[in-house]
This record gives sequence, C-alpha cells and structure tokens, in this order.
Amino acid sequence: MTDEAGGRIGAVVTAIRRKLAGGALMPGEKLPSIRGFAATMGVSPSTVVEAYDRLAAEGLIRARPGSGFYVAGAVSPLALAEAEPRRERAIDPLWVSRQSLDAGPEMLKPGCGWLPAEWMPNAALRRAVRGLAQAGDTVLTDYGAARGPLSLRRHLVRRLAGEGIEAGADQLLLTASGTQAIDLIGRFLLRPGDTVVVDDPCYFNFQALLRVHAVRIVGVPYTPTGPDLTAFAAALAEHRPRLYVTNSALHNPTGATLAPQTAHRLLTLAAGHDLTIVEDDIFADLEPEPSPRLAALDGLARVIRIGSFSKTLSASIRCGYVAARPDWIEALVDLQVATSFGGPSPVAAELIAGTLADGSYRKHLESLRRRLSRARLEATARLGSLGIAPWIVPRGGFTLWCRLPEGLDAAALARAGLQEGLVLAPGNVFSHSQTAGGFMRFNAAQMTDPGVYERLARAMACARIGADRPSTP
Repeated sequence: MTDEAGGRIGAVVTAIRRKLAGGALMPGEKLPSIRGFAATMGVSPSTVVEAYDRLAAEGLIRARPGSGFYVAGAVSPLALAEAEPRRERAIDPLWVSRQSLDAGPEMLKPGCGWLPAEWMPNAALRRAVRGLAQAGDTVLTDYGAARGPLSLRRHLVRRLAGEGIEAGADQLLLTASGTQAIDLIGRFLLRPGDTVVVDDPCYFNFQALLRVHAVRIVGVPYTPTGPDLTAFAAALAEHRPRLYVTNSALHNPTGATLAPQTAHRLLTLAAGHDLTIVEDDIFADLEPEPSPRLAALDGLARVIRIGSFSKTLSASIRCGYVAARPDWIEALVDLQVATSFGGPSPVAAELIAGTLADGSYRKHLESLRRRLSRARLEATARLGSLGIAPWIVPRGGFTLWCRLPEGLDAAALARAGLQEGLVLAPGNVFSHSQTAGGFMRFNAAQMTDPGVYERLARAMACARIGADRPSTP
C-alpha cells in the first residue's frame, strides 16, 4: 500500500470517527453506503471498504451481511485504572516487572532490566525483517519445530564451543524465552514441596517463577565473588535442595562475577549433594572478557545452561534456549510440545538467526560494551552526588546494585519515584530474606537522561519527608 492510499483510508476513518464522536452517527445506526460515501469523500469504493474494515476491527462498527455497516452498541470507556499500572499493589517480586512493562512513554525507567530501544541493533533487525520476505511460506504460517530450527541450534553450538562448552545440537532446545526455559526445567525436575536454593539477592523473577511451582525457596547470601560458600554448604546439608538457580556472568542484580575458586567449590558441593544447577547466562555477551562458567567446568553433567537474546538483540522477538544432557533435553522437548505445541515462533527464530549471522552483530556487541562502560561511570558519579554508592564496580553490563543513604527505605523511595515519573527497583524485591531494604538496583543504560537524577532527587526528598512524618495514633 502506498503512503498516498494509506492517507486516503486514514481520512475516511477520521471522518467516521468524527461523526461518531459528535453524535452524527448513533449506536445501531446504519453507515452511509460504500459507493455513496466514496462519492462524498472523493475516493474509490475500495478505499471506503478498507476504512470500514479497520473500524470494524476496532469494534466501532459492525458488518451485517447483505445489509451494510452499522454503528456498534455503546462501549463503556476504558477506565483509567485499566490503562495504567496498578501503583498501589504490594511491592513484591512482580512489582518492578509490572511497573516497567506497563509504564507509559512519559515514565523514565532506571529500574527496568533491559536496554533502551535506541541501543539495540535496529538496522540489523530491519534487514532480517526484510529477509523474511524471501522465507518459505511455512516460516510465516506453521508451528515451530519441537526443538527449534537446526540452523539456529548449530549456531549456538559454535557460540558455546567458544566458551569451552562442548555440546551437540541434540543437547540444545530452543524455547519461546529464557523465562519459559526456566519454567520447563521447573516442570521437569521439581515437585511441590521441593527445595530450591537461590542467591540473596537474586533476579526477582526467579522467586516469582519458583512460587508458581509451589516449592520452598532458601536464600544464600551473595558476595562479590559468588555465593557465600559456608552458608551454601550449610543450606545443602540442612535442606537437601533439588536445584540451585543462579547467574554466573554479571550476576543480577549485583553485577558481580563468579570467581574461579568459588565455581570449583560450588561444583564439588553440588556433586556431593546430588544438586542440579541452573545457570542463567542471559548477560554473557555483555561481559568484556569471559568469566568462569559452571556449564563449561561441569560439561553439562549436572549444570543446565539457559540463555536468550532479549538483552542484546530484542525483547520483542522472544527466543531462548536450554543446553543440557541429551536425555534431559528429550524430556524437555516433550514438555514444550505439551505446553506450547512446538518450539519458538519460526518467525522469531528466523529473525534471530538472520541477525546473528549478520557480521554486524559482533561490532554491535563491541560498541555496546564501550557504551555501557561509559554509562556505568557516569551513573556512578551522578548517583554518588546524591549519596548513593555502588556495592561493587561491575566488570560489565548495565546493573548497579547500590546502597542508599542511611535511613532511606528503598520501597518508600520506589513509591515516591512513581509520583515523579520514575520506575525504580527496590532492594527487597530481589531479597528472599527481605534484608535489602537499604539497596536499589539501577540500570545505567536507562539513566543517560539528566531528568532521571532530578526526579530521583525529588523522590528522595519526598521519601525522607514521609519517613519523618509521625504516624497517626
């Protein structure tokens, strides 16, 4: 469709909307005939047909076969509460996700967990989208293969080999997302009442997903070099957990990196207690230099590696993966078919494969790492002027786990932030023990707008005033 044709259709749609808004057309009333309205508007009948079809798709008008188009019945206007995120809900592990996902364009999101749209390889993605025009019809219309396309799995095999992880294509399963990968593993390995160990703090959605599976969660304090090994060993001895779920590279939310000695000791403890480890490596490509990987050291014997492309390519084109023992992959394939009837969308997989095959992806990552390094330095300095200090200085990525000024509660600051147009990530949504009330996770990539710090300063002042206000007897 040309821009000119689209403009004519839009003019007809606008004209009908005005009649509806002004009361010239009432619910149940018949619209002008296609030919009659085409003559009135000075357009072709096909233009009016397209405009009417668009209005019908929106539910504003309805087609009656053999009779014409009629104004739909009155529809109650969308309530404001339905159009905005629920800000009064409890601050739990889903709070930041919902606020971030539902935030309008006027909101700044230093608490969200993804990169700004303009930081993504949009030119390469658009080339991949155009390449879909040459794809076979089955890519556009069929279900996804149970394991996902072999071409993308082979590409991942080569990428894993570069990290020292030897795996065949039969040890890889493509999923609809990294989140779905964890859900499938939970369905496969966990039963209600089982125990799972997580880092404290950890990625908040780990906790949300595990609660769906009705398991018991045990948190282990996290240090700048990995989990506290003394506490980890004690947790294994006392609780006999089935799984340990963690990030090795650029831990979320702390940005810490697993030390080699910690990695080896973790695997020794896991072997001694028949523990399976789920290593979520979603931030791997953001590391300047690779750090130790549990999956590489273990050889995928008791470590399951998962990942996705949401952080470096697109969160809109969802596709994740699982690398594990071949027999476990077979069971996970069956679960994916049972719950999703096939692997990830062939369109998504084709777009991911096309973008990864583009030689520009490597250059994109190099540029992204440099950009993130500058953003972390700037955010650290600007936060420091507000009395907010990073727990550690991360090697890469965009997360900054920060300690707030003494006496400032992160949950109160997050609520005050919403009133200032900020989505923030308070510490206790990441902490199973609820001991991180004085911490906040910031996304340096989402803080290049100076307005973030102005709004944050006002929110901090408001949170302090609220803390100082005496409670009502």
